[in-house]
Amino acid sequence: MATKKTFVLRLDPDVYERLEKWAADEFRSANGQIEWILDQALKKAGRSKFKEQNPEAENKPDDEL
Repeated sequence: MATKKTFVLRLDPDVYERLEKWAADEFRSANGQIEWILDQALKKAGRSKFKEQNPEAENKPDDEL
């Protein structure tokens, strides 16, 4: 298993409570939910791992991929 970077994340207690509820609804831990949210945001922004490995894809419209 690949190692993961650890860091401190400060959240408003209400935000964390809502995050925990959302995570539980999807059978994830709060940490897993944060990772999933970040992964989805990176994909939406075109900054996913696939794009980093294939720089030519960044310059092509989606219909050409």
